[in-house]
Amino acid sequence: MLNWLGHITVRARAIVLVLAVAVLVAAGLTAGSVTDRLAGGGFNDAGDEVAAAVRVLEDEFKAGESNIILMGDAGGTDVDSPEVAQAGQALTNRLAAEPDVVDVASYWTTGLPSLKSRDGTKAIVVGRITGDDKSIEARAGELSTAYTQSDGPLRVAVGGSAEVTRQLSVQSEKDLIRAEVIALPVTLILLIVVFGGLIAGLLPVAVGIFTVLGALLILYGLAGLTDISVFALNLTTALGLGLAIDYSLFIVSRFREELGNGLEVRQAVIRAVNTAGRTVTVSALAVAGSLAVLLVFPQMFLRSIAYAGIAVVACATIAAVVVLPALLAVLGHRVNALAVRRAKRREGTGWQRIAHAVMRRPLIVATAAVAILLLLGSPILDIRFGDVDDRALPTSSTARQVSDHLRSDFDTRDADAIAVVASGIGDPNTQTTAISEYATALSRLDGVARVDALTGSYAGGQQVAPPGPASARFAAPTATRLQVVPDVEPISPEGEELVKRIRAADAPFSVKLAGPSVALLDGKTLIADRLPLAGALIAAISFLVLMIVFGSLLLPLISLVLNVLSLSAAFGAMVWGFQEGHLAGLLDFTSTGTIEISIPVLLFFLAFGLATDYQVFMLSRIKEEYDKTHDNSDAVATGLQRTGPIITAAAALIAIVFIGLAAGDISIIKLLGVGLALAIIVDATIVRAALVPAFMRLAGRANWWAPRPVQWLHRTLGIHHAPADSPSADAAGSPDALRSATG
Repeated sequence: MLNWLGHITVRARAIVLVLAVAVLVAAGLTAGSVTDRLAGGGFNDAGDEVAAAVRVLEDEFKAGESNIILMGDAGGTDVDSPEVAQAGQALTNRLAAEPDVVDVASYWTTGLPSLKSRDGTKAIVVGRITGDDKSIEARAGELSTAYTQSDGPLRVAVGGSAEVTRQLSVQSEKDLIRAEVIALPVTLILLIVVFGGLIAGLLPVAVGIFTVLGALLILYGLAGLTDISVFALNLTTALGLGLAIDYSLFIVSRFREELGNGLEVRQAVIRAVNTAGRTVTVSALAVAGSLAVLLVFPQMFLRSIAYAGIAVVACATIAAVVVLPALLAVLGHRVNALAVRRAKRREGTGWQRIAHAVMRRPLIVATAAVAILLLLGSPILDIRFGDVDDRALPTSSTARQVSDHLRSDFDTRDADAIAVVASGIGDPNTQTTAISEYATALSRLDGVARVDALTGSYAGGQQVAPPGPASARFAAPTATRLQVVPDVEPISPEGEELVKRIRAADAPFSVKLAGPSVALLDGKTLIADRLPLAGALIAAISFLVLMIVFGSLLLPLISLVLNVLSLSAAFGAMVWGFQEGHLAGLLDFTSTGTIEISIPVLLFFLAFGLATDYQVFMLSRIKEEYDKTHDNSDAVATGLQRTGPIITAAAALIAIVFIGLAAGDISIIKLLGVGLALAIIVDATIVRAALVPAFMRLAGRANWWAPRPVQWLHRTLGIHHAPADSPSADAAGSPDALRSATG
């Protein structure tokens, strides 16, 4: 198929390029409005219990979790002073009158001490914006603009989960632009150096632009059908540029190699598509398969990355095996124009020497390399998972500053209260004794500051306030609810332990819980439940692809082991640098002592796919050499010689693209960028240069053994290349030669 594709692409190159320009124009017209269709958040799907509790809150009580906070700062004056109290009451009334804002309460209307700072100079107003995720985010922006105030008796700052989500979305867009500004010029300079010329260096950038804009066009359409996270944009750009560079390097390098071997332009394009293009296609299937496994998880963030990643892989593959060959057919020998240095005819000999050195002592090298990777990965044993909260924002963010004040200046976290909901219990007013006893018991639990219920407020096992007019909000015709206000950080192991203690407490009726701590705990459980299936799927996809295309049972197993080893080093660095905070000063973020649970999952599947990508590139050339000579050691050395420089260059370039994400201000994006860059660097150095040749030398001819059914599949679907100097190469433009070139 790829023979025919190369032949047709050369003949119809003008049509291909016109269609590519049309796609770019359509994508350019929609790219600016993609963000408007995307949603913020989506990091945590807490499962059925939280969803059921939220439904009861909305349907029975017309209530929900507070998501907007106004913090009033009296500037050293007591918030109970007449002028400040009047301003606070007016602020509360004004927010309560806003459309789409309900459940408004403040220190000035309730007198609750927890809504006032310990020094008495600050107090908060809490409320809930109603609507879907997009409308809540938009309304939060309007309220932030309307209520932020820096003068008068009360200086007002806006926070809460809705404003945090909005500011994360806004900051994500800014970070995306910053990453592009940093990565693109550096990448272009390095590409020119790698290829030794301006024209050849510009080709991967052109492919990258096509890939990113094409993927954005697909996301624009998908966002009209399902929720897509705004953070998918960051990955679309980084992964799009990275894969475009990877694939272009192999296509362009093979094209120039075949020109150097004496083939005509037409023949060189077809051979590049049939060899490097075949490798790119197989690699794309492996990467897309790895990303598709993310659809197993219910989190909108992870599913969005799957959609974006698959779109990127599809666009990068089309660009590399269709659009790029058409460009090469037009350019011909001018691909080497505007050279900045003379191309070396014999490249990669250093890699050949490395391969031979490794294969002389394979057991020693393999043992040392595995020990290094395990040592680098050892911090992963202490990994602690968390969720995204305001601390993912920079300290300059107003929403972050409000939350920081709540942590440091206030005794409790009313906005992060855990809702305990009981439905179908009959009239709750007839069960006040049971409700009071349950609330009293909950108030004794470690980590609880206060419990509010129909029967009043409780703290430390005692009733501290009788029921009042506001207590009616805790009753519905056949349901009741309690509000457990924590005195621990909700997004933390302590917050999770509090949820477990509440669930373990004896309740007079069946209850369901909701709240940030509950969502964190249940979200972790949900991911843990899906991980075995996801792991089995990605292992099966990788194994089957490599087994079929290389006709081996052992090589896929080696690849799986090496991928896991290289990823363990990246995960260890992630824990050391971000969870333990050793990189906090350098990268300017706040360490929370945890790792957001979606990021390791995403990093694993992305990095696994990219590692398989490099494995396919390397093994395909080794396989090509082995088919010529049937000498395992020589094939490994020559294959590494041919691919080592390209893989190194590709890894360096894609690592720069991902490191560009670390220049942003959102900590989870920094974590993803640094983690992926480290995984790629480790894979392209320790794994490709040392472990692969060592393991293949130890295995010998067993590398290429497979049972007969697998051999048949490999002959039918696998990678086979005719030698470059064969008769089929000399007549590569003919249909007969195209059919025979697959071997």
